[in-house]
Amino acid sequence: MELIGERWSLLVVRELMFGPRRFSDLRASLPGISAKVLTERLAGLENAGVLTRRKLPPPISAHAYELTLWGYAAEPLIQELGRWAAMSSQHDPTLQLSPVSFMLSLRTMLDKEAAKGWNVRIGFRFPEVGFVAEVKDGEMPVRREEPEDCDATFVAPSGPSLAAMFYVGMAAAEVGVTVQGAHEAAERFVALFSLPEKIG
Repeated sequence: MELIGERWSLLVVRELMFGPRRFSDLRASLPGISAKVLTERLAGLENAGVLTRRKLPPPISAHAYELTLWGYAAEPLIQELGRWAAMSSQHDPTLQLSPVSFMLSLRTMLDKEAAKGWNVRIGFRFPEVGFVAEVKDGEMPVRREEPEDCDATFVAPSGPSLAAMFYVGMAAAEVGVTVQGAHEAAERFVALFSLPEKIG
């Protein structure tokens, strides 16, 4: 907690979980954080060895922040916090969450037993970023990349719209989501995820 317990620190780590990002990208994904506070949190996490900063190659004149191997190892911690939060009777899965946060929630809520024996490549296209999730042998790695050659792709205006579809059961059309590709694969994929039972 001394390393990541300050406000925003763990959220910064979360936003870097699928690869390096620029300062401006991090600010856009974390509404409410000031440039000063973000600068302080990045410096603190860098000093602690959780992330590193590197200069992007030309023609981009900017720095990117990337988790160290030790930083990436924090994913199970973030997943367990997310699972714990979802057990609250006050949890609302449709509240504001970033695309990265939604993708991490899928990795957290995946029914690995139900996913065994099924191999599928699923794309996600948000206005500002794309992801690809590959289900294979009960696991589901996620990469930040353009969703190409996918069995099905979810095109969504935001993270909450997909959360309402995946966790509340709302229809794609109700939340502004378009499904491209094999609809049967998309429906089977959605069925692999559910929130834990409420306990408080």
